[in-house]
Amino acid sequence: MPHTVEWKVHLYLYEDEGTTKARVVLDTRDTSFTGRGVARCAPEDRDVPEIGDELAAGRAMHDLGEQLLIAAERDIEGEVAARRPRIRPAPGWAL
Repeated sequence: MPHTVEWKVHLYLYEDEGTTKARVVLDTRDTSFTGRGVARCAPEDRDVPEIGDELAAGRAMHDLGEQLLIAAERDIEGEVAARRPRIRPAPGWAL
């Protein structure tokens, strides 16, 4: 059965005094997930904002990806549990 959906992803980057923070928000219509990432410029390094953006965004997306995998694993476990036959003890057995 064909299945097509569109999920919206928004990435927000904030930089303040050598620290870049990223927040990525995924909206699936049914739920939303938020991933976060941080990158800090070492005092001895040259400040290159693009590198901080890439690191923080990559870390935020990695965090988001982990959350999606955990959600999928929970959903799979729920599906498997729903398909298992329930064994009921015979009358008179201790529970």
